[in-house]
Amino acid sequence: MEKQYIITIVREFGSMGRPIARRLSELLGIEFYDRDIVEKTARKMNLPVSVISINEENQGSAYSRMRFPLGKSSREKQDEIFRVQSEIIRSLAKRESCVIVGRCSDYILRDFENRLSICVYAPFEKRIENCVSSLGMDEETAMQMTVEVDKARRKYHKRYANYSPEDIKNKNLLIDSSFFGIEGTAKLIAEIAKSKFGK
Repeated sequence: MEKQYIITIVREFGSMGRPIARRLSELLGIEFYDRDIVEKTARKMNLPVSVISINEENQGSAYSRMRFPLGKSSREKQDEIFRVQSEIIRSLAKRESCVIVGRCSDYILRDFENRLSICVYAPFEKRIENCVSSLGMDEETAMQMTVEVDKARRKYHKRYANYSPEDIKNKNLLIDSSFFGIEGTAKLIAEIAKSKFGK
């Protein structure tokens, strides 16, 4: 019988961590969770998704919500959102093997035995290139978003996990996506997961 396992992925903005995570889930034949967690949280709290995560239409950019992982609510409300998201993430991890992107999932699931914790990164200039070529941003916006989103994610992660997302002491694998590309990175991680979990 195969072990149930969890792969958590944190990523630098523009490193293509999300498409890598999605492709990884396809290669392994397991579920992929990212924005679904926001939607599940909104339903559980009986709140609009825009309250959980800033609505891009209100910010003028499809990526602006990333600057505020828990929205702009009060600290108390943000803590409640994090608590509910944590419950949802733990529930998903108990139910099935899956890939979970961001939201401190590496910290939330730190006690899960069969977990592979990954950080996807890339050189700054390569991330800008990805933002322009793959995400359709102009270079100035790409540079601004890369700096601001990385800063917001790091602040969020340090607030709830008490360590930076790229902290090597809390990761099993750090991988430069510019070296292997989306497909190559996903395939490499898939092979590591298969070796580790006996798939």
